[in-house]
Amino acid sequence: MAVTDTLADYFEFEEHDTNLRTEIIAGITTFLAMSYIVVVNADILTAYPDDGVPGGIAIPGYTPDQVFQMLAVITILASIVALVVMALYANRPFGLAPGLGLNAFFSITVVGVLGVPWETALAAIFVEGIIFILLTLVGARKYVIRLFPEPVKRGVGTGIGLFLAIIGLQAMGVVVDDPATLLTLGDIAQSPVAILSIVGLFFTFGLYARGIRGSIIIGIVTTTLVGIALTFAGVVETGILAGDFVQSGAFVPENFTGAQYDINPILFEFLDGFGQVDDFAFALIVFTFFFVDFFDTAGTLVGVGQAGGFLDEDGNFPDIDKPLMADAIGTTAGGILGTSTVTTFVESATGVEEGGRTGMTALVIGGLFLVSLIFVPLATAVPQYASHIALVIVAVLMLRNVTEIEWDDFAHATSGALTIIVMPLTYSIAYGIAAGIVSFPLLKTAQGESDDVRIGQWVLAALFVVYFAVRTGGVLQTAL
Repeated sequence: MAVTDTLADYFEFEEHDTNLRTEIIAGITTFLAMSYIVVVNADILTAYPDDGVPGGIAIPGYTPDQVFQMLAVITILASIVALVVMALYANRPFGLAPGLGLNAFFSITVVGVLGVPWETALAAIFVEGIIFILLTLVGARKYVIRLFPEPVKRGVGTGIGLFLAIIGLQAMGVVVDDPATLLTLGDIAQSPVAILSIVGLFFTFGLYARGIRGSIIIGIVTTTLVGIALTFAGVVETGILAGDFVQSGAFVPENFTGAQYDINPILFEFLDGFGQVDDFAFALIVFTFFFVDFFDTAGTLVGVGQAGGFLDEDGNFPDIDKPLMADAIGTTAGGILGTSTVTTFVESATGVEEGGRTGMTALVIGGLFLVSLIFVPLATAVPQYASHIALVIVAVLMLRNVTEIEWDDFAHATSGALTIIVMPLTYSIAYGIAAGIVSFPLLKTAQGESDDVRIGQWVLAALFVVYFAVRTGGVLQTAL
């Protein structure tokens, strides 16, 4: 009881109308939704010369499998560092880990296409993190986020909802790639993954509709167990519903302790990266990492904060500098350890919807990452089609935020709508925010209401234009 009371006092459960049980359930839910990053991040960052795909981290004397294992451990360690800061300093329920998108930019574009040494790319991540720490200390990041136009703040939550829906439905096999239309309906009736995912989704919807606490985690675990059972029963072949997890001998404990825990070949290698490219090219790389990470994090905090009721009446997130600092320290630690930018995960919305309101949720996530460090392969024992059921459910819940946009004001409606539309279609929270920020001052001026636009909003719009010129205009390639 004393421990429970201590936790309640430290994390201010009563003030946030929560309790230890709710926070634990929220933490487990978020972990299950984002644990895939351990394997996915390591896979993206590892160089596989035999595949003919350029980029990634390769270390002489080590096989790609060994590098992969190192990076899985590094991914977990960087996440834990950020989560501890989020829990104990920021007291917010957000999960953090190396982010998707920027890890691909790191590996494929910077290292592969541009030919920048991976040590230099890590140096850019480290510099980005230090800049974030300094900007957060002086309140600059909070100031910039408060410059977001009102419709952008109100639209971010819905945009993230649609973004989550696409990610979830793709993992479930309901939505698939199509060369003619980009996306289309998958062959559901022929796909055991899609069939089981849909059954699991509606099972979880039913639990949620009945008001059962922990419904999301119950749905995820039940769907996973059914997939494993169907595989053991021989209804489907191994690798379809349960992957390699149920192959012969997979449950032998020693098979879970073979990870390459010696990360010295990557640790502190960012120091060797300085000076390997000229200053201008290095600055452009830092600028690109910085810009996307800044607005990805800002958008996630505002959008998930909206879902959790953290925003004030003006759409601002009180004390947002604290979770921003957790993100900044995580990014810096990631650069030191050897991974790409650490950021706040949109999957945090799953735990928030389960009632997570304090840093205890983040502490639980960190604890589960720590456990997964002991048994690295177990970190992804839950298949993506099961864990991503949570994303679809949360997406449905986040769509309600669309009603907060002033649809009768054309500038507000357009800015908010572009934020919502561009975000899922470009697979980027930052690009959705950019569309809203650039359009707002232009349309307000066109309406004869330029006095409603702050100078800082014009500056943000101009910076986004510069960013897109750098990112899409071949400037990086030219500089290198």
